[in-house]
Amino acid sequence: MTAEIRQWYKGRRVLVTGGLGFIGSNLALALWRMGAVVTVADSSEPGCGANPFNVKPAAEEIAIVQGDIADEELMAPVLQQTDLIFNLAGEVSHTHSMLFPERDFRINSSAQLRFLQACGRHAWQRRVVYASTRQVYGTPGRLPVSEKHQVAPLDYNGVHKHAAEQYHLILTRLGELDGMVLRLTNIYGPRMAIGLSCQGFLPLFFQRAMEGGQLSVFGDGGQLRDPIYVDDACNALLLAGAVVNPPYRTLNIGSSSAVFSLNEIAEEISRQAVLPHFRVQPFPAARQKIDIGSYVSSDRRSTAVLGWRARVDLAEGIRRTLTYYGEHYRHYRAGIAGGACPLGHQARAAVATPVS
Repeated sequence: MTAEIRQWYKGRRVLVTGGLGFIGSNLALALWRMGAVVTVADSSEPGCGANPFNVKPAAEEIAIVQGDIADEELMAPVLQQTDLIFNLAGEVSHTHSMLFPERDFRINSSAQLRFLQACGRHAWQRRVVYASTRQVYGTPGRLPVSEKHQVAPLDYNGVHKHAAEQYHLILTRLGELDGMVLRLTNIYGPRMAIGLSCQGFLPLFFQRAMEGGQLSVFGDGGQLRDPIYVDDACNALLLAGAVVNPPYRTLNIGSSSAVFSLNEIAEEISRQAVLPHFRVQPFPAARQKIDIGSYVSSDRRSTAVLGWRARVDLAEGIRRTLTYYGEHYRHYRAGIAGGACPLGHQARAAVATPVS
């Protein structure tokens, strides 16, 4: 991050929704380090990965609002004192969305609409950066996937996240918000909810690495991904918060120059964690229905608009992640060891090894 951007954020009053979760907490800490006045809002919804330990380095200086962002009475005073909003609240689990679609709609769509309407009333024309997902594209028709690719999600999570994207963009066109939508690829790094099931293949890989277990990959393992280390994802969010008059409001955050198969990712984690060689196994039927095959993001637009590119290579990102959990794993496995899911037996039965 450039000195100019760090200076731009210094002293700004910033709200991070979902700020006790994985990406949100890393972003909140990055903002704090740059001298921003940071407020975190988080409902601590079971199964979504909120963890107060995530912001422990700045616990005395980051203000925490506990509650639902759909609660306008709760959020109005915060919004009135906010210069900029990073909207990371939501459920990320594709499996959860298929098992509990109305829950996913409440968290990822209905609550978003209410929150954004409140933003229009209490934080008029403020920049709102929304963390969406590459899952809105569904199965890629071509690689790398650009922002012009058709939107055809395979699960309810993608449907509801796309609806939330459109709420941000509609209210921006109406002049009530100044919205940016970032479609994130697979993000990994410190503060992932690796003790929870149904969070995707990377959290589970790292959870098994910390337990000394063998990694499992569904399918033939040749599916491609462009995993991005969380610091790079946060840099993209920070650049999107500061960019002036962007020519595009929807950007992919991924990398067409750092592409790996699931087998290669499993091999690198296994090597660094000194695990048995990973195994390949068939897809469970429920997972096969929502598997997208290979996915790689085009980063041409994000580079042109933000000047952003991923900087941390996979081996280095894995090393940093394993180091973090080697020091702090007890804060991520307590009460949910073994991948227990607070949403009940249906999710536990469905998960096995979620690949997304």
